[in-house]
Amino acid sequence: MAQIWVCPLSRLEGTLRQTGARSVVTLMAQTVPLPPGIAAERHLWLDLSDIAEPLAGHVLPGVEHIDALLRFSTDWDRSAPLLIHCYAGVSRSTAAAFAVACALQPKADEAAIAAKLRAASPTATPNTRIVALADSRLGRSGRMVAAIRTIGRGVDCLEGVPFKIDIEHQDVDRPWAG
Repeated sequence: MAQIWVCPLSRLEGTLRQTGARSVVTLMAQTVPLPPGIAAERHLWLDLSDIAEPLAGHVLPGVEHIDALLRFSTDWDRSAPLLIHCYAGVSRSTAAAFAVACALQPKADEAAIAAKLRAASPTATPNTRIVALADSRLGRSGRMVAAIRTIGRGVDCLEGVPFKIDIEHQDVDRPWAG
């Protein structure tokens, strides 16, 4: 069974040491250094803001971000955990973890994956735009959006606590790959 870990930027180095992750996804609209011990080709930085609607001075998550996330995650060999982080570890990173879990488990029920997310993190409040874009690219017909709506907003916090989601190996089609 493979693991997806989620954490805030402030806990990145400690979570890397704890988990042994060798692949990292960064979702932040600011440059971040290559995480320690991570090869450049195993780090995906997605330059995007934590917004769901256009806002001057911010980077709206787009299809190109989701396609890059899906490509990177399906290329992940799953021999060590995948670590996904954003600034607070609450919205962008939890949405990306949900999207990756759905992409890598195409036969799994979206509501069950969302329930696992909520059980693992009471503060998870996945970015609705990232979830909607992933839902569309994965051909989930609105089920991902509905599943996240069902678990609702997480507990308010300044920053999330690192958590993991276990995923089962399934064969993956890549409809977003073109």
